[in-house]
Amino acid sequence: MPLETLLYLAGLVLTLGALAGVALLVFGELRVRALRRNRLAGAMAGGRGQPLVDRSGPAFGERFLGAIRRLGQQSAVRDPAKVSLLRSRLMQAGFYSREAPVIFLGVKAVALAIATGGVLLTLPAMIGQKGGNLGALAMAVGVSLVALYGPEYVLKARKSNREREYLEGFPDLLDLLVASVEAGLSLDAAVSRVTEELERRYPNLTIHLRFLVLELRAGRARKEAWSAFADRLGIDDARALATMLRQAEEMGTSLGETLSVFSADMRAKRMLRAEEKALGLSAKLTVPLILFIFPALLGALMLPAAARLVHVFGNGAPGS
Repeated sequence: MPLETLLYLAGLVLTLGALAGVALLVFGELRVRALRRNRLAGAMAGGRGQPLVDRSGPAFGERFLGAIRRLGQQSAVRDPAKVSLLRSRLMQAGFYSREAPVIFLGVKAVALAIATGGVLLTLPAMIGQKGGNLGALAMAVGVSLVALYGPEYVLKARKSNREREYLEGFPDLLDLLVASVEAGLSLDAAVSRVTEELERRYPNLTIHLRFLVLELRAGRARKEAWSAFADRLGIDDARALATMLRQAEEMGTSLGETLSVFSADMRAKRMLRAEEKALGLSAKLTVPLILFIFPALLGALMLPAAARLVHVFGNGAPGS
């Protein structure tokens, strides 16, 4: 079998498998939501209407999710020390489910299994030639790297995007807190008010603020609730705010003045970050300038002169 055909078939199989898995997951999630809505409708009707019950057994998507959970649970049992750390990373990336660490570990195991299958598909192409096949070897290495580092890269990318939103929204959060506290609200009431104001501009930050409000309403100590809030965000500014609030509460200092000073410091840091990006823009534009803009400019300047020279030497010197 030619190498091109084998590579196309391997890529087609992996692509179709991935699309089928995503489709089954989406179908299973929609089915579960439909069952929940039917049960809720039956409960709201006071038992008069019977909720829809599926007696045909679990769907393939649910069985697939169950297999992923079992694989993740086995991985978690083998290394339980990393589960709590992984849970914190997943919460910082926006995965708040209790089963998120188990599902993530299961996805990594499934990715390794798919990578193993892809490597096995490329083995005939590598063994079929005497000197080996660099293309098949490169494909096997690429699939293995994607399987090993793909889930971690996706998790890190989501975490980086959310941290960027947290850093951008934290000065606004502090400004609104200062305004609310100086207007006479308590800190807990100010947090509830600020959560409503930031919902449209910073939706991911608002989720963590709602967790904070629920913890405070449930009776958790303020310093512990703010420390947990800082751990969920995973940024230094939130940790500094939690430390500042704890010290202000222990020493009895004015909360409004403390928040005002901290808010001014956060605004200065945001301005410094913007200036740093602006100063680094010239260095980042050097490579595109050399590779794209300079050749185009050189061509625009030199092509008319080159065309005139070709025309002159092609028709002969004037007067000859």
